[in-house]
Amino acid sequence: MAFPLLAQNVLTIDATQGKHRISKYIYGHFAEHLGGCIYGGIWVGPDSKIPNIQGYRKDVFEALKALEIPVLRWPGGCYADIYHWKDGIGPREKRPKTKNVFWGGVIEDNSFGTHEFLNFCEMLGCDPYVAVNVGSGSILEMIEWIQYMTSDENIPMANLRRANGRKEPWNVRFIGIGNESWGCGGNMTPEHYADLFKNYATYARQYGGNRLQLVACGSYADNLNWTQVVMENAHRLMDHISLHYYTIAGEGWHAKSSATGFGEGLYFNGLKKASEIDGYLAGHCAIMDKIDPEKKIGLLVDEWGIWTDVEPGTNPAFLFQQNSMRDALIASLTFDVFNRRCDRIQMANIAQTVNVLQAVILTQGNKMIKTPTYYAFELYKKHKQSLLLPGVLSCES
Repeated sequence: MAFPLLAQNVLTIDATQGKHRISKYIYGHFAEHLGGCIYGGIWVGPDSKIPNIQGYRKDVFEALKALEIPVLRWPGGCYADIYHWKDGIGPREKRPKTKNVFWGGVIEDNSFGTHEFLNFCEMLGCDPYVAVNVGSGSILEMIEWIQYMTSDENIPMANLRRANGRKEPWNVRFIGIGNESWGCGGNMTPEHYADLFKNYATYARQYGGNRLQLVACGSYADNLNWTQVVMENAHRLMDHISLHYYTIAGEGWHAKSSATGFGEGLYFNGLKKASEIDGYLAGHCAIMDKIDPEKKIGLLVDEWGIWTDVEPGTNPAFLFQQNSMRDALIASLTFDVFNRRCDRIQMANIAQTVNVLQAVILTQGNKMIKTPTYYAFELYKKHKQSLLLPGVLSCES
């Protein structure tokens, strides 16, 4: 099938040559205990004057439900490696208060915990992606959490869940073994992490009809050595390995530039930097293809998006930034990259869902808006599980 674009340009699409489907999980999301993502964004509590459904913001829930989000990653992020899940179960008024040492040192009241997250996923009709604590946690803590969430047997953790009001286990599909273990998750070497992953994976067991998929912590952007070492040493025990990539339109991490106060140069540089993810993916995919030529292991880009300077006057640790049409274009071109590489890319998670970084929703008090990035997701959601067809563009000089 050929489509003339201009008199001298022809796009040819072969409808008989489709081989790979675009995973619905490419349009996934990520919510961390950071700034206003959870508290004030997703959760306001059942006693709030803000309209809510059992404590979940009604406007945010309805917007995410309409977006048909396929998967939600939680509780982090860096926060995952200081999160101890037993702090977030039982009667909310009896849950201990802890300190979020990564994001502003705020006091965490743990009113949003395992039940609140997994019930929210059920309400949305999306799969939960739970990141377990490797940095400061233990294998036993992970074992008990998996049992609490997924076991239907007469064992202590399943009985504790029942005592806390949930009779049936939840369906939990994805378990991430740590987060950014090369950085905030422990400053580990890839060799050390690979050994730890194998240790954790050995004890991440299946219960009842639930089938976990294990995600190994991958690298950031150009750290190919991490992918090489972890894949070589631990690929037999993993279902997926992750990768993080953030677009920086400015000069670097210490000069990221404004989310809205930019000229033409930074506008186009943002798009250029976003498009560079394709080259990084090519490098990681090449390593994976050598070790896993049958492509049984998925590459999950479980944090991505543009990272700008925070809005003036806001807490710098809360990572609140505005959203523009440039961000929608960055989302769109990134989706195109992921879709083209759907033979290996099995999931991607925008950072983050509400009020943090390239959010799809912003809230302020009882007000809520859908950002331009939200509408990029809305436009692309029709591609979930679609067959990728090869196309060739012929241009006359």
